[in-house]
Amino acid sequence: MSVDIVSGQSHGYFQDNCIATGDQLHMVCGVNIEKNCEKGKCVRKQAIKSLPVDSLQNNLYFSRAFSGFPSPNPTKEFQSCLTILLTMSTRESMKVIVVLPAYQAEKTLAQTVQDIPRDLVDEILLVDDCSSDQTVAVAQRLGITVHQHTRNTGYGGNQKSCYRLALDRGADIIVMLHPDYQYDPKLIRYFIDYIVNDYFDVMLGSRIRTRREALAGGMPRYKYIANRALSFFQNIVTGLNLTEWHTGMRAYRREVLESIDFINNSDDFVFDSQVLFQIVRKQYRIGEIPVPVRYSPESSSISFRRSLRYGLGTVREALRHLFVSS
Repeated sequence: MSVDIVSGQSHGYFQDNCIATGDQLHMVCGVNIEKNCEKGKCVRKQAIKSLPVDSLQNNLYFSRAFSGFPSPNPTKEFQSCLTILLTMSTRESMKVIVVLPAYQAEKTLAQTVQDIPRDLVDEILLVDDCSSDQTVAVAQRLGITVHQHTRNTGYGGNQKSCYRLALDRGADIIVMLHPDYQYDPKLIRYFIDYIVNDYFDVMLGSRIRTRREALAGGMPRYKYIANRALSFFQNIVTGLNLTEWHTGMRAYRREVLESIDFINNSDDFVFDSQVLFQIVRKQYRIGEIPVPVRYSPESSSISFRRSLRYGLGTVREALRHLFVSS
């Protein structure tokens, strides 16, 4: 196999399936063009993507695959550069939509949206669940896409609209983020990278790194204990080892949401647990990264009574999963 190299210095990075010309590789990667690639020549994206990513890091494979280059032994720097360009190329072709299931979020919405990495996100979609405050007005001023419910559908019902609308708008990666600024939007870039690079199909942001950090960040002690107990039980039932099942910051590959029946899940908070159990049954890969804990007076929070109902519902779903999977 040899790389498809064609003339054309006018090619852009990703135009016409072209990753880069020799001049552009030099500009982006600082590699020695004379050793590795003629100036004005173009390396096509499809030729690179047809190879396993790992092979780009293997000298033997790389030398054979890129035998069309003037040098039979490209430098390690050049290999690394093309690996980066491949990642950029893949990311460039994937549409990322961040969905914000919002209710009474006027005080925290602007700060949340401001911290979303716009260079990586194609669209921000807010679904307002019939808020009585200025959430919709704030969202409109921010210039993000807004969908407004005419009646309150509940937390799960809101997410159903979020995911349905994002899929309808052609999203390849859907990031769900609570707009109460309890989760750091700047970390979205890492969620995207893990999915783009095909390490995981689902990413979760875990607030449970240490007890000290969780409590210092403002998480109520009873919620910390309940979170740990429920997550421990869910791990036992599923065979996973996630630190937190109850996060409000998640990212999904498109095919994951298309393959599970999330529409028929609960409209209440147990929706989150139901979705993860469905994903486990489909054997998708779930990854997680730590996110800072920051509870504030403006952070959305449910009452102790609703928390208890959520906990019992989660236990019920775990037992149901155990029965269905056995």
